[in-house]
Amino acid sequence: MPQTPPFSAMFDGSGYNRNLYQAADDSCGGLYYHDNNLLSGSLEALIQHLVPNVDYYPDRTYIFTFLLSSRLFMHPYELMAKVCHLCVEHQRLSDPNSDKNQIRKIAPKILQLLTEWTETFPYDFRDERMMRNLKDLAHRIASGEETYRKNVQQMIQCLIRKLAALSQYEEVLAKISSTSTDRLTVLKTKPQSIQRDIITVCSDPYTLAQQLTHIELERLNYIGPEEFVQAFVQKDPLDNDKSCYSERKKTRNLEAYVEWFNRLSYLVATEICMPVKKKHRARMIEYFIDVARECFNIGNFNSLMAIISGMNMSPVSRLKKTWAKVKTAKFDVLEHQMDPSSNFYNYRTALRGAAQRSLTAHSSREKIVIPFFSLLIKDIYFLNEGCANRLPNGHVNFEKFWELAKQVSEFMTWKQVECPFERDRKILQYLLTVPVFSEDALYLASYESEGPENHIEKDRWKSLRSSLLGRV
Repeated sequence: MPQTPPFSAMFDGSGYNRNLYQAADDSCGGLYYHDNNLLSGSLEALIQHLVPNVDYYPDRTYIFTFLLSSRLFMHPYELMAKVCHLCVEHQRLSDPNSDKNQIRKIAPKILQLLTEWTETFPYDFRDERMMRNLKDLAHRIASGEETYRKNVQQMIQCLIRKLAALSQYEEVLAKISSTSTDRLTVLKTKPQSIQRDIITVCSDPYTLAQQLTHIELERLNYIGPEEFVQAFVQKDPLDNDKSCYSERKKTRNLEAYVEWFNRLSYLVATEICMPVKKKHRARMIEYFIDVARECFNIGNFNSLMAIISGMNMSPVSRLKKTWAKVKTAKFDVLEHQMDPSSNFYNYRTALRGAAQRSLTAHSSREKIVIPFFSLLIKDIYFLNEGCANRLPNGHVNFEKFWELAKQVSEFMTWKQVECPFERDRKILQYLLTVPVFSEDALYLASYESEGPENHIEKDRWKSLRSSLLGRV
C-alpha cells in the first residue's frame, strides 16, 4: 500500500492541482491515490488506514491530518471506539489463544498510535468515553508484558498532567475575567487607586515587549490544534440524525486568545487617552511605538498588530494635537509592515522571514514566531469554506485536509517555543488585570482631552457625560 508522503513532499506551494481528478487514479481498498498521494477515500477506509497491523504503521503526517479532520465527520470518541474495535478484532487481542509473538509485534505499534493521539490531541481525552476506551485498549496491550505496562503508565500519567495543567489555566482565565472591571468605574469609586500608568510599572519598552511575548506564548501553548477545526464544524451532510454542532464546538482557549488581543488593543488606547496633559499623551504614543517595534524584532506579530489596532482606534486617532507632537516616522514603518492591502502581503513576507529564521535558529529568541492570530484563523476559515469536505461520490476530500494540516502543523511548531525572557510578575499582573476603558469611556476621555470638532461629536460628548458621569 502506498505510504502517505511527509509534509514537505505533500505540501508544496502550488496549491491544488484541479486536473488530478481527470488523471487515472489508483484505487486501493476504498482509498484513491494520484502519484502516490492520497487524495480521497471513504470514511471507513480512512479509519482502517489509521490502524496499524503487523506489517504496517501509518505515516505520522497521515495520523495528524486524519485525527485533525475526522472530527468534521464524527466525534473523537466514536473514532476512538472504532479504532479500539479494529485493533481488538484484527489483532485478536481478545483471544486468549492468540499468538503471543503476533501480539508482541503489533502491541508497540498500537501503543505508538495511542501515544501520538494523547500527545497531539490531549483535550480529546477530557471526554470520559475517550479515557475509558484508551485505558481499556492500553490494558489489553499491557496485560502480557511488563515493558508495555510501564509505557502505558507513562503515557496515561503524561496525559493526566497535560489535562490538569489545562484545568489550572482555565481557572486562572476565569479568575481574571471575573475580577475585570471597567477603568471608569474604578476612577469614579476609587480615583486614588489609579495613580499608575504603564510607564510607571515598566519604563523600558523593550522589557514590555518581552513580557507581552510571555503572555502570547503561554496562551498560544494552550490552544489545541483541533480548536481550529472545531471553530468551523458544521453538520456533515451524510450525517442524518446527529446535530452535535454545539457539543463539538470546544474552542475556549482559541477564544481566550482572541479576547487577549482585544484587551491589549483597549489597554493601549486607554493608556493613551488617560493622561490629562498633551505631552504625556504624546510620550505614551511614542512609548507604544517603541514597544511595537521591539515586538516586530522579536517575531511577536500578534502583540504588534494589537498595539497598532489600539493606536488606530477612533478615540486615539482623532487626537490631532497630540499626534502633532509625536515623531511618527517609526509608526509609519510599522503600519506599512502590517498594511492589509494585497491580502497583508508585507506582513506575510515578514512572517515567512521569521519562520525561516526560526528553522535555522541558534537561540530560543530566534525561534519565536507569533503570528497575527485573527488572520491565521481567517485563512483557515476560507480554506474550509472554499472546498467541500466531501466529493460528489461521498468520499472524504483528503486533498483539502492535507492543506489544512499543513497550516495547523506550522502553528503547532511555533506554539511549542519556550519563552527565553525572564518573567516579571508585576508587569504581567498589570497587563492582564489592570482595568481598561470601554469604547464609550475611551470616547469620553478623548473628548475631555481634545474637545469635539463638530456637532455630531458635540452631541455624543454631551450624551456620554450624562450617561457615564451623570453630568450635563
